[in-house]
Amino acid sequence: MTASTARPTITAAFRTPLGTSGHALASVEAAGLAAPLLAELHGRLGPVEEVLLGNCLGPGGNVARNASLAAGLGTEVAAVTVDRQCASGLAAIGLGAALVSSGMTRVLAGGTESASTAPWRYWPPTAGEEPVRYQRAPFAPD
Repeated sequence: MTASTARPTITAAFRTPLGTSGHALASVEAAGLAAPLLAELHGRLGPVEEVLLGNCLGPGGNVARNASLAAGLGTEVAAVTVDRQCASGLAAIGLGAALVSSGMTRVLAGGTESASTAPWRYWPPTAGEEPVRYQRAPFAPD
């Protein structure tokens, strides 16, 4: 079977710990939740070519890159963060499957969130008024 006809196979499935906002994991950022998991998978599976992580609550930037570096994967491993605002982790897994279908053999894909460390977001204040906090980023209509 060639790489173009091979079907992607999930060889390991793990999850980050679950917590409640403001409790035991409140100080752990999304990348910090994912890093130990990535390190464990790297230890079990060997060399990694690409890391894809879904994240939509974080402070922005490349959460997948920060997590992969914290996991000790090195700068030669590519890392992409997917922010889809709904099912970001699932979208990252779908992209990972596409990479495997195209011939990559070592892809780690999933998602990570930390509601406790997500930044508080505010609309800019109008003259003489306080800023108004919003609960979700305005990337799509309600």
